[in-house]
Amino acid sequence: MTLDLAQTIAPVEIAQKTVAVAGRSGTAVLGRIGNLETRIARSVTEIDAAQAVRYRVFAEEMNAKLSPDAVRRKRDIDAWDMVCDHLLVLDTSIEGDAEEQIVGTYRLLRQDVAAVSGGFYSQSEFDVDALIARHPEKRFMELGRSCVLPAYRTKRTVELLWQGNWAYSLKHGIDVMFGCASFHGTVPEEHALALSFLHHNVLAKDEWSVSARPELFRTMDLMPSEGIDARKALSAMPPLIKGYLRLGATVGNGAVVDHGFNTTDVLIVLPIGKISGRYLNYYGADAGRFAS
Repeated sequence: MTLDLAQTIAPVEIAQKTVAVAGRSGTAVLGRIGNLETRIARSVTEIDAAQAVRYRVFAEEMNAKLSPDAVRRKRDIDAWDMVCDHLLVLDTSIEGDAEEQIVGTYRLLRQDVAAVSGGFYSQSEFDVDALIARHPEKRFMELGRSCVLPAYRTKRTVELLWQGNWAYSLKHGIDVMFGCASFHGTVPEEHALALSFLHHNVLAKDEWSVSARPELFRTMDLMPSEGIDARKALSAMPPLIKGYLRLGATVGNGAVVDHGFNTTDVLIVLPIGKISGRYLNYYGADAGRFAS
């Protein structure tokens, strides 16, 4: 990451925004399946617990290189945490406080909040400004830092995360979701099949086109289209990216290597109007399928 949000927001402002954003988004449960439920974090302590879950996944499991302070605290944390809303999945069967029940999380940043808080996280890797400028009438929301603890990487956990995203988007009048999604490792060529499939088949075009920043651009066009086995390419995709594609998402042009997180990133673009009708019917146009 090259954009330092912390330099643009004073510490007092950060603390104020944390409370304001959490309060503004409400505390209602957005969905429930069995003992799992999804909602927005209600307190700074719940955000801290979500950061601990992210640390376990990104640092301990995926070997992300975090700051010495993050390692000492065992938290994946940056200044965007203080201006985002944090979608949680909680296992209510776990005894103890809500902080101990958090098993998955997603970070949500609405355009109106980003505009007064230093911008979007993905702007440091992709030319998001150009994309947004072409759609002044639409409201964008960035999705990021998605992770789930290993024991909970099941269909119903993923369904609840999407239930939460969809309900939140409806509540705030969001028109477009976007955000970075990652392949593990910093050598794009190791993902030649999957990246080439994305480049040849689901590249965002015309009014939705967006590209990696020139100084960071790594080509995804690593194999000719006629040499790509679609089934094998899809099986080589990380589950999160496959999930986005099923919903109807496209990807930006070019990948970016993030050495700090040990990933190769692509930009996902998902206009609400292009979400597959099958999935809208599944979750409900009013997000009522899994509503509590």
